Amino acid sequence: MAGAPLDLVQLSAGVVLAGAVLALWRRDLRALTSVLALQGCALATLAIVLAVHNGAVGLGVVAGVVLVAKGFVIPGLLARAVRAAPGSRETAPLVNVPASLVAAAVLVVLSYVVAGPLTALFPSPLTRLAPLGLATVLLGFFVLVTRRKAVSQIVGLLLVDNGVALVAFLLTAGVPLLVELGTSLDVLLVVVVLQVLATAMRARFGQFDLDQLRELHD
Repeated sequence: MAGAPLDLVQLSAGVVLAGAVLALWRRDLRALTSVLALQGCALATLAIVLAVHNGAVGLGVVAGVVLVAKGFVIPGLLARAVRAAPGSRETAPLVNVPASLVAAAVLVVLSYVVAGPLTALFPSPLTRLAPLGLATVLLGFFVLVTRRKAVSQIVGLLLVDNGVALVAFLLTAGVPLLVELGTSLDVLLVVVVLQVLATAMRARFGQFDLDQLRELHD
């Protein structure tokens, strides 16, 4: 792969990682849903480029599933949950924004160090981009650990899923259609269930975050 298709793949992978960094920077939950939609469209674009380059019809179908599920449906459901919530900002994360961005830089460097042996073993333009997917996974876990709002936790989970999908596309030129379809449906189901639970709890108890739920458990 060379020329314009490779440039577009690199741009798409960079957008996925940039979205994960933006998720750490922005506290507005509405902005986070837009970040997820942008990531989903970038993943779909990457898959479409690979499908056209390799002449893979199945991968093209996977790209369509990714675009619909990750680019529109899941971010749309989260946006509905955010609009129904009294508070739409992550007001008190466990790690503040400047420290989160420093941690993001460390995690990106760590991803390149960890993935270095793999890229050296199978050198190609696509495998050299795999650390971007690994970094997205690590940043997603960081969001899960440091954010308090339930919606923010869902965003972290989706960042992890998007990072795994990016690595799969780069290292295998796509995953089998049924695997990607099953994964997307599982994530969609999780988002729907969490939205229903969050809406029911909000209607009964008002606005809440994860620390309040832990106190209730104690």
